[in-house]
Amino acid sequence: MKDESADIVILGHIAKDIIEIDRKSYISLGGAVYYGALAGCHMGLKITIITRLNEADFELLNVFKKYGITYYAYSSEQTSGLKNIYSSKNMEFRDYQPLGFAGLFKKEEIPQIDTAFFVISPIIAGEIDLELLEYIKQKYPRKLCLDIQGFIRFRNERKVFYSSLSLKEKKQIISNVYVLKVDQTEAEILTSQKSIAAAAKDLISIGAKEILITHEKGISVFTLTNSYFFPWKNNRSIGRTGRGDTAFISYLGSRITKDVEQSLKFSAALTSLKLENSGGFNLPLYLVEDLIRKEY
Repeated sequence: MKDESADIVILGHIAKDIIEIDRKSYISLGGAVYYGALAGCHMGLKITIITRLNEADFELLNVFKKYGITYYAYSSEQTSGLKNIYSSKNMEFRDYQPLGFAGLFKKEEIPQIDTAFFVISPIIAGEIDLELLEYIKQKYPRKLCLDIQGFIRFRNERKVFYSSLSLKEKKQIISNVYVLKVDQTEAEILTSQKSIAAAAKDLISIGAKEILITHEKGISVFTLTNSYFFPWKNNRSIGRTGRGDTAFISYLGSRITKDVEQSLKFSAALTSLKLENSGGFNLPLYLVEDLIRKEY
């Protein structure tokens, strides 16, 4: 594999999801490689994704060709997917049903890319194991960002469920991560803390530089010395699936040139607009700037 450059690299399975709201369902692409890459490319960033899926579904990759997103795609027996089940009365929480799983990434599937951030953003546990995580940490020191769901969200034949980690596992996974992304459910599962601030303090102590937390009211970042918060400003939540992926990559994309507070504000505004429509973010950036001026 030849060397190349990118602003952000995202590693994870692309998903063929089913979104069900009040028992009405539709098929949707999913995964951070989809939602995150679309947000990043509409910010004008150079995005590379690394993914796995069944060869019969390689046509799903056409969306990346359309937007000029570089991809490394590897063949697997299945294509990953989840059924996301919502009630319109509460779009914050959802139930899941597993649909497929594209398997574990291999060391030889990780190219050497000159990048500002390398983002490990799996859908489900089993995409990345601890051995591969250590390999990537060595390959991308000081640039590694991680969505924890790929280490605490599991699947069996009938359901998706969360399971916490031992302190040893948490240290092995979280230490030396630049930005750790969690949501409010994951933060509580990891730390047994109901308070977002208390959970973040626990996670910072394990070794991440920044903790990015998406939650019902908005998006927060905690560092060793400071914390920041901006609320969501969406009028509806039909685009709830992909909220965290969009927030993560839009925050990191902004962090390439801006500080924590300005980047968080930008991410809150961009993600608020994404929440109002299903699918990935695909709006012009002036709408994000307009929302920032009006609401923040």
